[in-house]
Amino acid sequence: MKRTYLDHIKTLDPVRDHQEIVRIDTQFEFPFDTTRSLEFALFRTYAVPSIGALLACTGEFIEHAQKRYDDTDLIVSEIGEHGYDSERGRAAIRRMNQLHGRYEIANDDFQYVLSTFVFEPARWMARFGWRPMIEVEKQAWFYFWREVGRRMNIKHVPDTREAFERFNIDYERTHFRFTEASQRVASGTRDLLLGWFLPGSLKRLGEPFVYALLDQPLLTAFGYPHQSETLRHIVQGALRLRARCVRALPERTHPVMRTALKRPTYPNGYTIEALGPVQPKRCPFHAPLKAPLKHDPQPMHTQ
Repeated sequence: MKRTYLDHIKTLDPVRDHQEIVRIDTQFEFPFDTTRSLEFALFRTYAVPSIGALLACTGEFIEHAQKRYDDTDLIVSEIGEHGYDSERGRAAIRRMNQLHGRYEIANDDFQYVLSTFVFEPARWMARFGWRPMIEVEKQAWFYFWREVGRRMNIKHVPDTREAFERFNIDYERTHFRFTEASQRVASGTRDLLLGWFLPGSLKRLGEPFVYALLDQPLLTAFGYPHQSETLRHIVQGALRLRARCVRALPERTHPVMRTALKRPTYPNGYTIEALGPVQPKRCPFHAPLKAPLKHDPQPMHTQ
């Protein structure tokens, strides 16, 4: 089957055209897979104690999980769909900086979170995508998120994808460890994801299926039970079966726009400037509250 988008991507330059490549990947080639991979990318960050402690302190992923998920998803999607230098993309990055700017967050933690957005999509595609990312795509995702990182004032992001991946692997090896705070945040997100498919107490039946997708260091960091190889093969095999089915389908003719999805959190649409917690909690032990940054008073409304 002819693959028009893939053929087009092969003609592009990952440095010059990285925004176009990421847009094609997220809206046409891998919309389901990029969403799932970025969900698991954020999930991984909770295993870093300093990140888990801050998120547990704010309580947003525990007490308001769906809104916190939607806010993060919308900010990231605004940047990806419209580009980081578009009016909407700049507004989304500005809002993200305002939210982060309330707290003292280590630069290395910022770097690590950024690195998961670069590497987890490619890793997911290699395992569960209908095709793996080609090198042009992998490099484009690196250049895309490196530029976003610069606009977030993240320091010392490596100049090459290879060096950034070494940082990602080393950071996980030296920082992942169990804390109760990280476990609470991870469990809140787990329950949110399962709640989309299983009501109430039935969510517990789905927990082993989530654990079957996590690697051993992540299970240990969250204090989750390790699953049998049989269950892991079943769950991961189901995703690979889905990938084979998608591979046989014709290409999409219309983009998948996550900013256009109907969301109960925002039944009447949203403004970028209003995304995030209404009254953020003060976290004196982990993250002293700083004065919020000023923002553009002009609202950016959803389409």
